[in-house]
Parts: sequence; structure tokens; C-alpha cells
Amino acid sequence: MTAALLSLALAAGLVTGQFAPQQAGSDPLADPVLEARVQKLGKELRCAVCQGVSIADSPASMARAQLDTVRELVAEGKSDEEIITYFVERYGEWVLLEPTKEGFNWLVWAGPLLLLVGGLLIILKQVKREPAPASAQATPAATPPASAEAEDPYLQAIRRELDQ
Repeated sequence: MTAALLSLALAAGLVTGQFAPQQAGSDPLADPVLEARVQKLGKELRCAVCQGVSIADSPASMARAQLDTVRELVAEGKSDEEIITYFVERYGEWVLLEPTKEGFNWLVWAGPLLLLVGGLLIILKQVKREPAPASAQATPAATPPASAEAEDPYLQAIRRELDQ
């Protein structure tokens, strides 16, 4: 029974591609310093398939290909800025997981801080507001009018109806 289940699991893994060979070129660089640099750059670039994950963390084949491109560029001796520029030119600024701090993107960086400061100012204004004077709060809710002639004619008609 165990052998049959093991064979079935192995067959299912082969059919679904679980044991597929790695793509060519996906080997890490021999120099650990350069490979660490590749991984650091991979953490800064967004996977086009997963969209919220870096190419270093994504299991997608497109992300693996992009990480291989980063490896090639690092092996060629390109600087980090040149590699980032390479990807931005091909995929747009969207490929960066962290938006640049220039132009309209300042709203992304400063927006939460501005909202926090604005909220605190509103709270402080509400807390420091002076209460109304005691004489204004003590006005009775239902004061009868001085004379019946000063009353609204519709109100007089309603009162006559209720008295009947």
C-alpha cells in the first residue's frame, strides 16, 4: 500500500512539473559577494507576474529570467544604478518596489505624514475648543410665547384643533 501511494505521489509530481529541471543560467554566481549583490538588487525589483513580490522572492519563471538578467549584468561589471536603469527603461518605473523620491511620487512618501499631522491638528482644535457659556446652555427648551397674537397662525390652528 505504501509503495503504491509513493508511486502515485511521484507520478503526480512528474505530471505537474514538480521535478522539472532548473532553467539554464539560473546558477548562482561563484563569488558570494556578487551573488549577495544580485539578491539585493532582486529585492528592489518587482515581479511582473506576482506584482507585489520581488524577483528574488518570486517563484515565477519570468522572475527567474529577470534575476538571471541581473546576474548577467552584475557579471559584466555594471553598477547597481545601471542595472536599475536597465529595468526601468524596459518595464517602466513600476518595476521598482520602492518609488523614487521625486516629482509626483513625493505624495506617496509625504501623504501619510501630512494626513497624520492634519488629523492631530483637528483633534487638538476640538480638544482646546472652549465650552459654551453657562447662560447659553441654561435656556429652557419650551418657553411659551408672550401672547397668543405673536404666535404663528398655523400653530394657533393646531392648538384649537387639539383643544376640541
